[in-house]
Amino acid sequence: MSHTDVAADQRKRVFAWAMWDPGTQPFASVITTFVFAVYIVGDAFGPKDSTVTALSWTMSLAGLAIALLAPVVGQWAGRRGRQVTALKWLTWGLVVMSGLLFFVKPHPSYLVFGLVLLGVGTIVSDVGSSLYNGMLDDVAQSGKVGQISGFGWGMGYLGGIIALLVIYVAWIKPTVGWLGVTSHDGMNIRVSMLFCAVWILVLTLPTFLILHDTPRRADESETKLRGFRALGHAYAQLWRSVVRIWHVSRNTIIFLIASAFFRDGLNGVFQFGGPIARQTFGFSASDVLVFGIVANLVAGISTMLLGRIDDRIGPKRLIIFSLIVLSACGIGVFIGHNGSAMVFWVLGLVMCGFVGPAQSASRSLLTQICPPGYQGEVFGLYATTGKAVSFLAPALFGFFVTAGHNVTGGDNNQYWGIMGIVVVLLVGLAAMIPVNTAEIHSQAHAD
Repeated sequence: MSHTDVAADQRKRVFAWAMWDPGTQPFASVITTFVFAVYIVGDAFGPKDSTVTALSWTMSLAGLAIALLAPVVGQWAGRRGRQVTALKWLTWGLVVMSGLLFFVKPHPSYLVFGLVLLGVGTIVSDVGSSLYNGMLDDVAQSGKVGQISGFGWGMGYLGGIIALLVIYVAWIKPTVGWLGVTSHDGMNIRVSMLFCAVWILVLTLPTFLILHDTPRRADESETKLRGFRALGHAYAQLWRSVVRIWHVSRNTIIFLIASAFFRDGLNGVFQFGGPIARQTFGFSASDVLVFGIVANLVAGISTMLLGRIDDRIGPKRLIIFSLIVLSACGIGVFIGHNGSAMVFWVLGLVMCGFVGPAQSASRSLLTQICPPGYQGEVFGLYATTGKAVSFLAPALFGFFVTAGHNVTGGDNNQYWGIMGIVVVLLVGLAAMIPVNTAEIHSQAHAD
């Protein structure tokens, strides 16, 4: 192939890879954050504190399953060169889970059914996301990992905004929506779930039509591993990888531990923002959706703008500043829970404005401190450790809601949960302080 053909093929592969993010974004933005999660904790399903606590424990159990499964699936797919195939089946599983949410009617008897579907879908989505992130090094050209990573983030935010807008205009805002759908029996929400399923199926097609596996022969010893032996082998491999990197760059391992905590806190900000807006600050379902659209827009713009500041002040400073602002705003939401909806609009959007930059700067910092020759292994660890404590923020959210219920004796204590997320963010902040950025400057000087 000519140089022009190679460049065109490379651009096509990057586009195909990046399309998975906006393709699956409705599960994150519509289902787990601003629409279905708000629907499932509504009054129709039971007492407020009970439903939101049930949601938090569901997400916590899902997080534990993700921590167990992500390394096994990732290593199995990587050893056999089956990343694309594994991602395809997980994506189709996500389509099924999203579509089945249509059958969750607004009645207490459907609470467990809805939460099980949501939990399983979250497991499928996050394990798939781990595979997707691990493929970045394969599709990105040398020296362009950060740029292509940012492109994927931007596409994801754009996909979330468009999906939320369509659902808002089609079914949430109008009294009678498209196809004659109304809010009776929760039909407007339930039809939105079918829309998400179709969206995921259609928009991820380029990923699986353009990208292909590069199969490798697995070792004979590996092909005999099954069940718990495979699980043990995967974690043994993971531990050996951690030890190798520890001997080469302890700083990288310290950062991976710190990022595991604060990334879980960042996910918690979006994950439970919708239920808090709905139950504590009295947002209507329509208001929550509008907030979600604006939140994604703010997150996308701030990620691009603050990405330039990243280059000036360094990614570590940007991460620490973002975590401080997020923690302060979280405490502000707790203190101002009796205030008007404007309190949440202001503090919530400020928080959204720093989630994306912290995530983007996290990738940027890892790229810079990663020891030469270990990029693939380190980014694989980054994808895995990002799921290692994904149960923590939801568990602490539920714990604090339960504590608030016991303290106040009332049934509207969701705002207590924000303090659980703040705790996770602060742990991540404390763990970030020892990360040494001198390695960045020494590498830059060497370059």
